[in-house]
Amino acid sequence: MIGPAARRATARLPVPRTLRARLVTGLLALLLLTCGGVALATTEALRHFLVDRLDQQLSDTSGRYAASLEHRDTRVPGTTGSRSDTRAQAPGTLGARLLNGRVTNAGVVDGDADDAGVAAGDTPADTDDQVQLTAADQRALAALPVGGAARSIRLSGLGGYRVRAFTGQDGDVLVTGLPLRPLEATTHQLVTVEMVVFAIALATATAVGAFWIRLSLRPLDRVVAAAERVGCLPLASGEVELTIRVREDDIRTEVGRVGAAVNRMLGHVEDALAQRQAVEERLRAFAADASHELRTPVATVRGHAELALRHPGPIAEPVRHSLARIDSESRRMGAIVEDLLLLARLDAGRPLALGSVDLTRLALDGADDARAAGPRHHWRLELSEEPVVVPGDGDRLRQVVANLLANARTHTPDGTEVTLALGRGGGQALLTVTDTGPGIDAEIAPRIFERFVRGDRARSRTHGSTGLGLAIVHAVVAAHSGTVTLSSRPGHTAFTVALPLESPAGTA
Repeated sequence: MIGPAARRATARLPVPRTLRARLVTGLLALLLLTCGGVALATTEALRHFLVDRLDQQLSDTSGRYAASLEHRDTRVPGTTGSRSDTRAQAPGTLGARLLNGRVTNAGVVDGDADDAGVAAGDTPADTDDQVQLTAADQRALAALPVGGAARSIRLSGLGGYRVRAFTGQDGDVLVTGLPLRPLEATTHQLVTVEMVVFAIALATATAVGAFWIRLSLRPLDRVVAAAERVGCLPLASGEVELTIRVREDDIRTEVGRVGAAVNRMLGHVEDALAQRQAVEERLRAFAADASHELRTPVATVRGHAELALRHPGPIAEPVRHSLARIDSESRRMGAIVEDLLLLARLDAGRPLALGSVDLTRLALDGADDARAAGPRHHWRLELSEEPVVVPGDGDRLRQVVANLLANARTHTPDGTEVTLALGRGGGQALLTVTDTGPGIDAEIAPRIFERFVRGDRARSRTHGSTGLGLAIVHAVVAAHSGTVTLSSRPGHTAFTVALPLESPAGTA
């Protein structure tokens, strides 16, 4: 299992994120593995070849140098019984005589003048060929199998050697060996050359591969660019002309098929947006026409009800009650018609009557009206010291304040504390209506600004709410380039309206 420390270390590693970076990284890793494998294979092959050459040289010399040490007398310092035979022996050749597991004589051909003299048939002194072996070296030589294959050992002060042991003429053991230093030097030189060559090859392959991958992925970049341009379009609302398309390449390639699929998808999206826009236009037209047509009969019904109630003659109590109900419901229907007409105008994008609006004055008036309409609630007003002025339509913003306060009064019980706060923050005017009521159902809160959504499912229609108040608030605030948000939990519900402040020049 991977521990937490290992996971943290792995998380800190730079991981390529883009497809281009991953392809280049994969190509580089593949080249590294290939070059590493080639370097390892060639190095091992060369080493085996050179070792076989050393073994062949050991066989060709037949241990001549080691045999010449067999009867060498070293009991009297400075004297010799016979000379070392260094003919055809490479410098560094090792010779040793072992008797009863102990080394009696050992020497290394040093390639100086005495070795050359012997090769010419002379008999100069050659005591400088002798070497002193440590106890560890002697044990290593004594452990060699007599008559076996050559082995590689490392001797103190001499380095690595390839040695063989064979039986001498006097029942002793003779050891001959060749140094591994030339082999190791050749191997190291090969490794150095391979590293330089492979480094150049990796750099070249990486540069060429990155260029080729970039060239190959250029059609995919066009797909990404087209998708980004589509993502910047306001597809959520309004009429959108979706003319962006990806330049199609060869559909036999993967990127070409992706581009063709994206174009087909954009075509379907364009058709869907056109159909949605047509449906919304028909709905807006229907709502506007229906609301406009309903205004006259509603006003007529309301007028006849008021006229009947003002009749000077006696009116039976049941008839008076019915006339009062007709008048009340006609007023309510008139309010719904006016709200629908306002929403239809805002949906159609009709310009607002822009001017300088003092939100402080609107908050004062709205609080007074709310206190008069809901005397059983506790109303609080928190205003900034300086007037808060925004550019906008005064009548519409007054309706925003009134609707938020009416919503708090309507959907909270008597005795609830409602606070209207007005201030500044982040270059915006912030108007907040907070109440200590039961809060809004979490299932309804995400849709609270939609039309005909009611916060209290069990609420009867006798409360007078049309379900359009918060929808009007949202539409009016959006038309003023502002935002309205909701935060609700039991005992605390807050609607916050943020509007851009008026610039010093008095313009938005």
